[in-house]
Amino acid sequence: MTYAIAEAAHLSGLSIDTLRYYERIELIDPPARDSGGRRAYSEEDLAWLEFLTKLRTTGMPIRLMREYAKLRHQGLATASQRRQILVEHRKDVLARIADLQACLEVLNYKISHYEQCERDLAAASAPLQEATA
Repeated sequence: MTYAIAEAAHLSGLSIDTLRYYERIELIDPPARDSGGRRAYSEEDLAWLEFLTKLRTTGMPIRLMREYAKLRHQGLATASQRRQILVEHRKDVLARIADLQACLEVLNYKISHYEQCERDLAAASAPLQEATA
């Protein structure tokens, strides 16, 4: 099955402009063309776009994504190099997750602190409300 550029954009969550940009910078191969000369994206193209989106979401720079894409075109002989790129990127992702986890702990602490403040205020105002009733 093939998909027009608008369908591929919708399915991938990327904009049409992003798909064209990825093609221009050689992150993706130029897709096949239909009889009218329009881009026709395959399931394989969509799977590659999904992978690229994961890399981008995890903060991989476009420069490294392009390097990975070039190596991919060279076939299995570059498997070790591609694996190494992913191993290094995984280290970066894990470090970012640890940083976010530390930030989450601070947020949780602050939320708990303010919940306690609210309980203390409610407890302190309860006797006043009973006395004026």
